Amino acid sequence: MFDKIKSLVAKAKDSIAEASDSNVLADVKVRFLGRNGEYTGILRGLKDASPEDRPTLGKLINEGRAQIEEMFKEKEAQLKAREQKLKLAAERIDVTLPAKSELGSIHPLTLVKNQIVDIFIGLGFEVKEGPEIETDLFNFQLLNIPEDHPARDMQDTFYVGNNLLLRTHTSPMQAHTMKSERPPIRILVPGKVYRSDDDATHSPIFNQIEGLVIDKGVSLSHLKGTLEIFAKSLFGEETKVRFRPSYFPFTEPSVEVDVSCAMCGGKGCSLCKGTGWIEILGAGVVNPQVLVNCGIDPEVYSGFAFGFGVDRIAMIKYGIPNIRALYENDVRFLKQYK
Repeated sequence: MFDKIKSLVAKAKDSIAEASDSNVLADVKVRFLGRNGEYTGILRGLKDASPEDRPTLGKLINEGRAQIEEMFKEKEAQLKAREQKLKLAAERIDVTLPAKSELGSIHPLTLVKNQIVDIFIGLGFEVKEGPEIETDLFNFQLLNIPEDHPARDMQDTFYVGNNLLLRTHTSPMQAHTMKSERPPIRILVPGKVYRSDDDATHSPIFNQIEGLVIDKGVSLSHLKGTLEIFAKSLFGEETKVRFRPSYFPFTEPSVEVDVSCAMCGGKGCSLCKGTGWIEILGAGVVNPQVLVNCGIDPEVYSGFAFGFGVDRIAMIKYGIPNIRALYENDVRFLKQYK
């Protein structure tokens, strides 16, 4: 066994010396000193030695292990220094070369937002922006969502103080406008909104655009015509629009709006999950109670409102499967939108 120990130390020394890089050296270390390594096996075999040889063998095994570990330490330092030198040489930048600059591109979210805003400006809408920290009054109560309303459970709200919160939609600006201006009102409200939600299709911060029209004689048919013009302008003239009954506390009646899938033309694919349709927004006729809350006579005026996530529209328009790609700032992803 004495000869076996000396032989293994010599074998380890040769293997360490021959290691050409850190990965090879790591494999050598596992082969000799790992849990099932060759040298570790000698230590386990100490129990089979005679009692009078065990002290001497134990000392020799420990000394041999110490020698091997020291050789590994020295070799690791050598390889690390060499690899660092090679890496620096490979990544060397010649500062005397002419500067190379590359123009950036507009972010896909900004591209889509600008397209949407341009469409609605062409329809006579005025663009408004509002604060991202709102009061409970404007974010919920004036929009017919009182404190005990179950719709609040759908909002996943971030509260930042007494009666203050990060807005869960851009609808508060609709309430601000109705409180401060008299009809006719025709506004579009883009901006960031916040909800406690995070998965492949949801982000805790996302971009939303909402629209509001208040005037005499406004009906659901006006909403339908407006959204059809919007969908065809954004997705193409061949786009079909479908309205489905839904529920929102601030509109009555309420609808969900689908468009025919731009990728498959309505035939069914992975993007539309085989249905041929993709939901893009929620809308409806403004609830008379919301008009009353904001000081507008529902016997004289009516209106419609709609809202959608810019992130979702961008994902549909460009076939982006995961919303996180819009926020990771991966240059390889962003370059596609130059």
